[in-house]
Amino acid sequence: MTLSVVIVAQDEERTIGKVIEAIKPIADEVLLIDSGSTDRTLEIATALGAECRHQDWLGYAAQKNLALSLAKSDWVLSLDADEIVTPDLVSEIKEILDSSGGTEYDGYRIPRVLYIGDVPVRHGGFYPDAQLRLIKRGKGQFNDRLVHEAIKMDGPVKLMNHEMRHYAYKDVAGFSAAMEKYAQLSAKEYARRKKFGWKCHPVNEVVHPLWTFCYRYFARGGLLDGALGLELASIYSDYVRKKIRYLREIQKSSLEAT
Repeated sequence: MTLSVVIVAQDEERTIGKVIEAIKPIADEVLLIDSGSTDRTLEIATALGAECRHQDWLGYAAQKNLALSLAKSDWVLSLDADEIVTPDLVSEIKEILDSSGGTEYDGYRIPRVLYIGDVPVRHGGFYPDAQLRLIKRGKGQFNDRLVHEAIKMDGPVKLMNHEMRHYAYKDVAGFSAAMEKYAQLSAKEYARRKKFGWKCHPVNEVVHPLWTFCYRYFARGGLLDGALGLELASIYSDYVRKKIRYLREIQKSSLEAT
């Protein structure tokens, strides 16, 4: 069976080369959908044999669904431009592709390790963070969300044994900036789905972040990651607080407009 690897990207020269090089040995095609890179992303990807196409940004889910729709192989692996598969994961995927009897599963969830710079984060609720990314072509697509989109499918799914590495942030400041962006998008997503009520209640703005910090730092072992674990738990709990506050602000603006 054949494998298409699809990637959406914009200005990802820091990681795109390693992403493609890692999966290239088993990929029958690598398709990169670029939304307007101004750095060396396209140059690097093209040199490594990827087919590059331009598409103005449609949103996370729509952009990734476009990439899925253009894949030609039996199986499709959807990767972010900062996700690097490990050699063990490559071997595991190859076993699926080479299976003479096929497989009973329509998709596979892949454990993912978050990296801050070169430091892996394996506690605090950030691991295993398994993502459904390897699917039979046509069997699934990303759900319609402004943020935290994920592939949805009805067929049987299995968790893979080996992981990919997510080099999402160069430093803690990058993580913090992303959480600010995601807080605003999450609030808009909740508002779009009319999820107000308790979600934007002032009491929830106090209780939920506190619970989130305790859960991630203590129950999920964030303290085992030392100072970094404390920073990440604090930033994530603040992200929860902000999305509640932003949702309440959206609700207030909506009521004032009526």
